[in-house]
Amino acid sequence: MNSAVAASLDGKPVRMIEVVRAGMVRRRAAERRFRLYGAAAIAAGLLFLFMLFGSIFAQGHGAFWHTEIRLDIALDAQVIDPDGKRDRDALMRADYGGLVKATLRRMFPDANGRSARRALYALVSGSAGYELRDRVLADPKLIGRSISIWVPADDEVDMFVKGRSAEGRMTAVQLQWIGKLKAEGRLERHFNTGFFTRGDSRDPEVAGIRGAVVGSFYTLLVTLALSFPLGVAAAVYLEEFAPKNRWTDIIEVNINNLAAVPSIVFGLLGLAVFINWFGLPRSAPLVGGLVLTLMTLPTIIIAARASLKSVPPSIREAALGVGASPMQAMLYHVLPLAMPGMLTGTIIGMAQALGETAPLLMIGMVAFIADVPRGIYDPATALPVQIYLWADSPERAYVELTSAAIMVLLVFLALMNAAAVLLRRRFERRW
Repeated sequence: MNSAVAASLDGKPVRMIEVVRAGMVRRRAAERRFRLYGAAAIAAGLLFLFMLFGSIFAQGHGAFWHTEIRLDIALDAQVIDPDGKRDRDALMRADYGGLVKATLRRMFPDANGRSARRALYALVSGSAGYELRDRVLADPKLIGRSISIWVPADDEVDMFVKGRSAEGRMTAVQLQWIGKLKAEGRLERHFNTGFFTRGDSRDPEVAGIRGAVVGSFYTLLVTLALSFPLGVAAAVYLEEFAPKNRWTDIIEVNINNLAAVPSIVFGLLGLAVFINWFGLPRSAPLVGGLVLTLMTLPTIIIAARASLKSVPPSIREAALGVGASPMQAMLYHVLPLAMPGMLTGTIIGMAQALGETAPLLMIGMVAFIADVPRGIYDPATALPVQIYLWADSPERAYVELTSAAIMVLLVFLALMNAAAVLLRRRFERRW
């Protein structure tokens, strides 16, 4: 029998080359299907990601703009400073809200009755008086004059102007007043700088993220100051100097396990140790930084050890060969070459800490904090916790603020990850 004939199908000889070709066709078809499945999975993931980002942007971009109403307010000296002493404490206690209401009544004299005036006062934010107070405190010479000032509109008016509120939420007379304000050029949408310069507030139209951003900054500052030196020192000892025995094996296994522990466990540990045992203040960036340090240390240690392993042994051997001690070889030769990878792992760990919420909730950083913290001991909240608080608020205007804060958080995370990638590409050396 001819060696080129391998089998017989239906009584007809089939050559081996034909069998191989048929198998190749099937394998190539299977490979094309596999690539198609992979491309479809990536496309589906990107589609869902774009849908998520698109939904967040669609809901949150309006928070960067806010509706304001221009009022011509007469700063009556008898109301603000009847004694004429220009005492700061007296100026702060003046009834600025009453001046705002009096101005609205002059603009709309048809608002008669308690319910009508209540509806009229609801056009502007309850913080309008504070805006006027800050203006007077900045320049007391304005007392006795009439000034034109833009004050925030109420959140319901803002939602209506942006087209996010049905007319049923506004009374007919309120709609008439809004139309008159638009016709006179007294109602406009301006860039919401207060979103970045103010702290949290019970009124969504004047709430901002500055307090949360500053709290996150102090918390990450404490985390970085503790986790980076401790993580690098632990990685250097375990990788270069620790004896290889059962105890070091147990330590390595536990470090790898700690990297997978849920973050809320570290929050419980911080609550039990740092607050209940050491008596540190609740809701302080110091405690938040300590808790996040415990959470990020395993990640930094693992990344630092991987960076040390990537340095060729010839670097150590060459340093030792010219008379350097093991410590000198580590400090002056190995560590500088491994530092870019260590910094990359540290930045990734900081990005992970920036987005954590659960451990901070356990140590009390979920409290309502209106003031901007001035140090690591002051009560503060963090940006992810602020998002959590706003998402749980019943006012519809907080939906915009929540999505806008998520956008800001995503920008910070993207910048930190981009910094890690650029740092690695800039300083990485391939051996």
